[in-house]
Amino acid sequence: MPRPQKPLGQPTRGKTASNRLRRVDHFLLLYEPSLLTRTDGLFADSLFVDLGYGFDPRTTLEAAQRFRRLNPRLKILGVEIDRERVEAAQPFADEQTFFRLGGFNLPLQPGEHVRLIRAFNVLRQYEEADFAPAYEMLAQYVLPGGLMIEGTSSPFGSIWAANLARKEESGTWKFEALVFSTNFRLGFDPAEFQTILPKNLIHRVVPGEPIHDFFQAWKRAAAEASAAKTYGLRQWFIAAAERLEAKGYRVALQRRWLSRGYLIWRL
Repeated sequence: MPRPQKPLGQPTRGKTASNRLRRVDHFLLLYEPSLLTRTDGLFADSLFVDLGYGFDPRTTLEAAQRFRRLNPRLKILGVEIDRERVEAAQPFADEQTFFRLGGFNLPLQPGEHVRLIRAFNVLRQYEEADFAPAYEMLAQYVLPGGLMIEGTSSPFGSIWAANLARKEESGTWKFEALVFSTNFRLGFDPAEFQTILPKNLIHRVVPGEPIHDFFQAWKRAAAEASAAKTYGLRQWFIAAAERLEAKGYRVALQRRWLSRGYLIWRL
């Protein structure tokens, strides 16, 4: 695949905090660790891509430290559309860690492939109409079976919401789940997640839309389970998820997710 000549997209604001995406990385390590360790076929040397890392490469380097505990040979690519940010990151590059100028047209070298993309706090600044074209462009770089997690977090990562999309053999994305995460430092209120929904959903929390119905059901479930607050926010979060699942939503009820503050709505 030829290297793109001009990055497609817009510069992000770029400000971030240390460990802002720690819970995103921990989720990925829990959700599908085998994706980070696969060595079959084209996956052997495939990349994890951190798209839009910001003013400095801390989120990319933090992910490298976490993921390489599982796979010391994992190749990692940080992509930024701002040339100065890319140049500033070069002192942190090595034979397994790369920083390149690019956008939604990823700056891959010939023979490179992608197993996983993390795109956080990137598409939130775009128009909703730009969402699908960005996804379609990114899909061409990911190996079938690979993943993209794309969403938005609060400034310090206390809560976040993200699309989890799987690359299919057909070459298109299949939206696998919508994931909500909280470390409980802001308490627990389903309404808080509405402000950080991914771009394709944030303007659709209106009557008649599935995401509106989901939040209404989650709020009712939380109210019905409010007695569980006596035992702590985590127990309330778990009880609300169980009530939500009973209302017909395909929510993952495994305690390994819920006890850590991850609500997975399987689509």
